[in-house]
Amino acid sequence: MNIALWIIQALLAALFIFAGASKFTMPMEEMTKQMPMPAWFLYFIGICEILGGLGLVLPWWLRIKPGLTPLAAAGLLIIMSGGVAVTLMTPDRAMAVIPAVVGIFLAFVAWGRGIKGVR
Repeated sequence: MNIALWIIQALLAALFIFAGASKFTMPMEEMTKQMPMPAWFLYFIGICEILGGLGLVLPWWLRIKPGLTPLAAAGLLIIMSGGVAVTLMTPDRAMAVIPAVVGIFLAFVAWGRGIKGVR
């Protein structure tokens, strides 16, 4: 169980750090064309994704405040819930499966590292 959680945490961390960093490298006009949200909000989401991605692995790995790992997973789960909602408002509703599956993995990490406390 611990190995499975570490693999999922590492993959999710890479996903969120990449997604957050891409919000700072893509031109904002292009991003706001794809998502009808203000630029400042997309930057805020990008920062949350980068910090959440780091929070998925660093506290548990360094054993410094490991209780932050399930909190990071729960925070990112909130972001993914918003991602599902926003995707359902677009014409391509089937793409909502992607943030939903990521959310399921985040819930598993939050449960495994939080309530269950797998070491």
